[in-house]
Amino acid sequence: MSEPHIGVFTSGGDAPGMNAAIRAVVRTAHYHGLQVSGIMGGYDGMIKGEIRPLGLRDVSNIIQRGGTILRSARSEGFMTVEGRREAKAQLARAGIDRLAAIGGDGTFTGALVFDAEHAVPTIGLPGTIDNDLAGTDLTIGFDTAVNTAMEAIDRIRDTASAHDRTFFVEVMGRDTGFIALHSALASGAEQAMVPEQLQRTDELITALRDQEASKSSCIVVVAEGDEEGGAFVIARKVKERLPDLDIRVTVLGHVQRGGSPTATDRILASRLGVAAVEALLAGHRNAMVGVVNDKVLLTPFDQAIGKRKQLDADLMRVLRIVSI
Repeated sequence: MSEPHIGVFTSGGDAPGMNAAIRAVVRTAHYHGLQVSGIMGGYDGMIKGEIRPLGLRDVSNIIQRGGTILRSARSEGFMTVEGRREAKAQLARAGIDRLAAIGGDGTFTGALVFDAEHAVPTIGLPGTIDNDLAGTDLTIGFDTAVNTAMEAIDRIRDTASAHDRTFFVEVMGRDTGFIALHSALASGAEQAMVPEQLQRTDELITALRDQEASKSSCIVVVAEGDEEGGAFVIARKVKERLPDLDIRVTVLGHVQRGGSPTATDRILASRLGVAAVEALLAGHRNAMVGVVNDKVLLTPFDQAIGKRKQLDADLMRVLRIVSI
């Protein structure tokens, strides 16, 4: 029987620390005497056979780089039976018999279907800035994204204070408010609006009125998926009710995805890359490696993507207290 041959790929939105995870997977595979190849462009590249062996030198000097050297793409083709059949054929031609997938819920959902149809074991590494996967306290890229947002908000605070303005700052988070809440708390923002907690515009207006007496400027951090709308929509509603407020809106957008990963993300990615390869060697499949209470654990894909990860309600309470 031939030695295991691992294929590693990144899929979905890029996240700082993905390169550190690739590096860890490749070096752990070589440490254990295994073959390892990189699949370029996620599932789409798998279908096209864009696969190449990865040696130790191929992953030198990438731990500090943002993005992903393997590139990432969303794949319409992999959503079809024919596409997955061709992906299996391409893996067989390359001799790959198991996968390390770095991505989020869409990546892991695809891996579940792929294994059910073609018996290809996959271990997932949580690579997403949203931090929304159950089974890990942190996802690769989240800490960097929060720090990026925090640094931007710090700069916005300078101009808000100089001109007595209220800024609405929109951060990423279509379905979850982890970046919004953590960056708001870290930057001293007065309010955070997140999808998980219903906060009507009326409540926000009341809070802003209460703070007018003691503060000449204010920062409201808005997750893009907040149920009241994005930052522009909420700012317009507030301006209609509080016309005297000097309001500005800043959308941080994809700047949160880029940049050199923090030490926290580099260390997390390294730990999970080692754990993923060793889990594959041990015969595990269809599970995500994560860190819970500083311990590396395996969580089945259906639990990682099927259970909605909850915001820490106490952090919202802390924000309310320290922002008065």
